[in-house]
Amino acid sequence: MGVIDQSACPVKTGSIYPSPYREMMQGRSSLRLGEAGGLTQFGANLVILQPGAMSSLRHWHLNEDEFVMVVQGICTLVQDAGATDLHPGDCAAFPAGHPDGHHLINRTVAEARFLVVGTKAAREVATYSDVDLRVEQGGGTSTFTYKDGSPWEGPR
Repeated sequence: MGVIDQSACPVKTGSIYPSPYREMMQGRSSLRLGEAGGLTQFGANLVILQPGAMSSLRHWHLNEDEFVMVVQGICTLVQDAGATDLHPGDCAAFPAGHPDGHHLINRTVAEARFLVVGTKAAREVATYSDVDLRVEQGGGTSTFTYKDGSPWEGPR
């Protein structure tokens, strides 16, 4: 495939989260770089955060590794131990199965961007640290449940 034309990359906006969490993802979009390059074994996305936007709910993956590198602006990484500002060139890694929820927030007045690379497991479970929610993904479907595995019916 070679060089990827970023201006022709698929752009993802919005979220698969159920309400009210879906609405919390305003101001986040991503260029699907890996998809544009024909990659199938891992994802590579350039995430764009407008001022005040967050990358996701704080989460951790059961089966997928995740790596991020800030390329523009300042992103605040929030984990169980607290918050850390990441600047261009700063990196963070989140090994599969390590239950330390994380997400990035743009707390500045300028756009921020980070590259995220992650494995694509055939079956995945992501658990959201700050809310009673988890998602099971596989076979092209996403099923949201409470952390105890019971069907999602809205915030408790």
